[in-house]
Amino acid sequence: MLKVENKASTLNGINEFGGLVFPPSQILEGYHIERKRAEPMSIQEQKILPAIRKMKDLEKLLQSSFEYIVLLDSHIGQLKSIVDLVKSHQKKLLLHVDLVEGLKNDEHAAEFLCQSIKPAGLISTRGNVIVKAKQNGLIAIQRVFLLDSSALEKSYLMVERTQPDYIEVLPGVMPNFITEVRERVGIPIFAGGLIRTVTDVENALNAGATAVTTSQMELWRHYSE
Repeated sequence: MLKVENKASTLNGINEFGGLVFPPSQILEGYHIERKRAEPMSIQEQKILPAIRKMKDLEKLLQSSFEYIVLLDSHIGQLKSIVDLVKSHQKKLLLHVDLVEGLKNDEHAAEFLCQSIKPAGLISTRGNVIVKAKQNGLIAIQRVFLLDSSALEKSYLMVERTQPDYIEVLPGVMPNFITEVRERVGIPIFAGGLIRTVTDVENALNAGATAVTTSQMELWRHYSE
């Protein structure tokens, strides 16, 4: 269990936004948390990038060896507290900007996230968000959906313009396309979406993916051992 010493109460009574469930005592800014932690691994060493939607899942990851964590559904009112919590455990948060409730998806919102929230990186399908993340020195991850050949070609053009640090390819269960994208753009690839088994993960990694993003806890456990 978390040991929480509250030092503020401005958000007391708020306990749920956008699918992330937080006990009131855990969303306050300025708290102190004591917990034993495993030695962290770097983003280049992580075969799995765990993606979370619920606070109970984040609590588990804060005790794990994973250094980088992906935050999916969230609310703008919780982001600062979540990022501070993750940082207090020497972890790094990769924020999915497109899934933040209460936040407009434009360059001004991206600037706010970079300057005020300060996660380790931003994930988005939008080129302006990627550009803003790079301008502010954050990890920039461009999401690309493999819907059809036309969408893929448009994605290549955007990636050429934005030059993200990483590309997240979805769905991640098509090894041939992971190889194609990696060879075409020369940028490290994350594979995500419909990844359910160790075989899925290994196929993606063997095809050239640097890591796999997944919300499957069974895979978190397998690759953290």
